[in-house]
Amino acid sequence: MRHKGKKETAMAIIITDECINCGACEPECPNTAIYEGADDWRYADGTDLSGKVVLPSGKEVDAEETQEPISDEYYYIAPDKCTECKGFHEEPQCAAVCPVDCCVPDEDIVETEEELLAKQAFMHQD
Repeated sequence: MRHKGKKETAMAIIITDECINCGACEPECPNTAIYEGADDWRYADGTDLSGKVVLPSGKEVDAEETQEPISDEYYYIAPDKCTECKGFHEEPQCAAVCPVDCCVPDEDIVETEEELLAKQAFMHQD
């Protein structure tokens, strides 16, 4: 039930260590935020970002610079790129296709729906 004036919160999705490395989630991500374990990632992958950019969080990055893998053992989600599929789908697609239900909300990264939609608009500036 929604309360007047209360912002709806959501969370980035995280892949737990129960991941079986099937890869079903990776092609489903509209933000290209999911990577195979030990693979480097970039802000530019699958987005309109290029060169030096200031993220909605205020952090300045080079979109083409490789970033360290978040996991060396199983698929992972780059939280700066995860929007819970807001702006694309009604629900996170990784969670919808995961056969072992290991794509779950990351309680350490809480964002409002407005923040997630702003992040989506920022990455896909068409």
